[in-house]
Amino acid sequence: MISALLDGNRRFVAETFEKEREFFSSLSKGQQPTVLWISCSDSRAPVNSITSTRPGEVFVHRNVGNVVATNDWNLAAVLEFSISHLKIPDIVICGHYGCGGIEALDDDESEYKYVPIWLMNAFKARERVDEKIRALHIEMTKEQRMRLIVEENVRLQLEHLREFPFVKRATKEKKLNVHGWVYDMSTGEIKAVKNA
Repeated sequence: MISALLDGNRRFVAETFEKEREFFSSLSKGQQPTVLWISCSDSRAPVNSITSTRPGEVFVHRNVGNVVATNDWNLAAVLEFSISHLKIPDIVICGHYGCGGIEALDDDESEYKYVPIWLMNAFKARERVDEKIRALHIEMTKEQRMRLIVEENVRLQLEHLREFPFVKRATKEKKLNVHGWVYDMSTGEIKAVKNA
């Protein structure tokens, strides 16, 4: 697989880069993305493919479960740079159905050490959904429940995002908008999460 990546790069240079040399030359001088995209690391949800965007249009931060942890210095630096330096006007938190990270919230006997610690930042989404299901006295399939947790996790991560002081300030000054979306791998469609 590693050699396939290098072969792919050679094809990219020959078939794309050379034909669009002027475009890539302008990108090498600086970037002006208009969106910060926070999403899951899942290899099946690449932002440029699912949004038909080109290099330079979207600034990206990815991690397991599209988590916004307020104690994550990496994300804090990305946010600060995006808002203060790049002046990005929109942040999207995009989850996806079929997320292994969200499914891991149900794994009480995980063999992993770091994944469960990281996912503590998403656990409240599972609790909220399970509480609603109990209150409504309804039955649903595991898949339906997981879809609800994916959506609730986007809402939860937006709450976490709004806790960062520079996000709060930029939003209040109407310099920044935040959006919650979910990507459906079975249809290829992105939808806005209600009440996000």
